[in-house]
Amino acid sequence: MYDLDTRKRALALVAQGFSQNSVSKQTGISRAAIRSWQTRTDPLVRGRVAGCPRCSDMPSDPEVPTAYAYLLGLYLGDGCISSSKRGVHFLRIACADSRPGLIDACAEAMQLVRPGNKVFRVQRQGCQNVTCYSKHWPCLFPQHGPGKKHERTISLEPWQQQIVRTHPWEFIRGLVHSDGCRVTNWTTRLIGGEQKRYEYPRYFFTNLSADILRLFTDALDFVGVHWKQANSRNISVARRASVALMDAHVGPKY
Repeated sequence: MYDLDTRKRALALVAQGFSQNSVSKQTGISRAAIRSWQTRTDPLVRGRVAGCPRCSDMPSDPEVPTAYAYLLGLYLGDGCISSSKRGVHFLRIACADSRPGLIDACAEAMQLVRPGNKVFRVQRQGCQNVTCYSKHWPCLFPQHGPGKKHERTISLEPWQQQIVRTHPWEFIRGLVHSDGCRVTNWTTRLIGGEQKRYEYPRYFFTNLSADILRLFTDALDFVGVHWKQANSRNISVARRASVALMDAHVGPKY
């Protein structure tokens, strides 16, 4: 976790007009962390288990909705919730070792959603499982259930829908960072009688669940990104203006 002075320095750069992307490159701090600090600057106090916003007498949204929207996308893509014998649940999200920035962003978001619970990383072959124990993960992610996600209905609760509508790009980033990618395709064109190579970037999102694909495309529609369904499990974003939007708000995994 970053101390208060580090957080204030990063936010000062943003206030001076630097983009979150440039501040991230200058400081090595993830864009997700910088965004979350704009909502809450003070470091989280560990050791004090926070109550569940969904279990209270008057249910409310998670304290940092941007972090929740991002974590929701990660969970729907590469996350799972399991239960221990003591009835405690743990959320686990698999992140490739080749994406250290993604691992940090995932851990930061998870900590912001459950500020009183410890987030830890378990090394596996080629990846790290970012994990946190809490009794309340099923409350925060009611999509949890027996079996694989693509074998059951996945839909958002009204309060989740509102968060996604308010912070659509964070949700899209989480989905792309879990089950998506940015690639450079190429083709050849005949120009002046000579074959020339032409390269163009595009985004792909792959998931076996038709429901999760629909949640992704609904969010793209909401922010004005044009997409096509390549097949039953792949969504493609290839139009130049739409790729530019995705680059500005999502970018490649890092």
